Amino acid sequence: MPRIFKSYEEEFTIDINIKSLKIGDLVAKLPIIQGGMGVGVSLSNLASAVANEGGIGVISAAGIGMLEKDFATNYIEANIRALRKEIKKAREKTKGIIGVNIMVALSNFADMVKASIDEGIDIIFSGAGLPLNLPKFLNKTSKTKLVPIVSSERAFNLIAKRWLQKYDYLPDAVVVEGPMAGGHLGYSSEQISSPDYSLDKILKNVLEETRQYEKISGRQIPVIAAGGIYTGEDIYKYLKMGAAGVQMATRFVTTDECDASDEFKKSYLNCKKEDIAIIESPVGMPGRAIINKFLNDVKSGERKPYKCLYHCIKTCDYKKSPYCISQALINAQKGLMENGFAFAGANAYRADKIIPVKELISTLMDEYNKSLYLSI
Repeated sequence: MPRIFKSYEEEFTIDINIKSLKIGDLVAKLPIIQGGMGVGVSLSNLASAVANEGGIGVISAAGIGMLEKDFATNYIEANIRALRKEIKKAREKTKGIIGVNIMVALSNFADMVKASIDEGIDIIFSGAGLPLNLPKFLNKTSKTKLVPIVSSERAFNLIAKRWLQKYDYLPDAVVVEGPMAGGHLGYSSEQISSPDYSLDKILKNVLEETRQYEKISGRQIPVIAAGGIYTGEDIYKYLKMGAAGVQMATRFVTTDECDASDEFKKSYLNCKKEDIAIIESPVGMPGRAIINKFLNDVKSGERKPYKCLYHCIKTCDYKKSPYCISQALINAQKGLMENGFAFAGANAYRADKIIPVKELISTLMDEYNKSLYLSI
């Protein structure tokens, strides 16, 4: 294997032979979407850096008002204000494509969608629930593209059928997120470990489902693979399977431009494979995180005192929750890991250094081209 790579380096200079990602009239030079990561992990700094390299940068709307002075007393307005600020800041730093990730489960979902469209955001990515009414927020002059995040072909079909019947609109693209992703997952605990719910199988099923709607509409619906994608080799694999692009989040955490604290990033660098596990979140969904003392304390029955200042997630039964997940994630973003924890994808343990986004993209393309070369 090393000899083959030597041959690749000595005999071939392969240009970045990778197709662009087209979502409507938007064209990203690279078919890479940086996944939205809350709370405060992917904001304007990371999103603009990715966009400047030709990918699609994504700001997470979850808890985005955390740095606003009135976040605890004026939750809705603080979040709207912060979202507008981050979109404007990203626009100042890049001419590339910027999206926002807005979870359906957010109690202020509609407000965040309206503010994003008003700011002229390029794309809204929406999961953690079915965004069945998302097109209703568009107006005749809106250029914002709408991209649901799904975990099955059934979920895509429900969304597409509803949008088509009620709004005469189909998704501009769709992200298929497999069970190896970090954060809250759209799967049961049993499904997460079942081979029947692997990204490969789900992607194939959603690709077949989108083709039916493409015949109806006469236009393409790009399918984006997500969840556990970590290397350029992975990118090559899923593009070859028929995906129009990939969404990657975990690998962008250990970059200079990631908006989280150094302590947050170090939790990725210092973790082992066995440290990454599925937890039961207070919001009623399983999630993948890096286990630390905070989570071990919770597992052993310790309650972390708090007041529910936000009621940020519709499904959170805060009266029965052992801790406030919003506050725990805010603490982690700030580096206060003893009072919080980091969500992470299944491959987070593979991170070994913090590098600039530009260097990461270059590495991914080199990995991609090596896979391309070996397939020739």
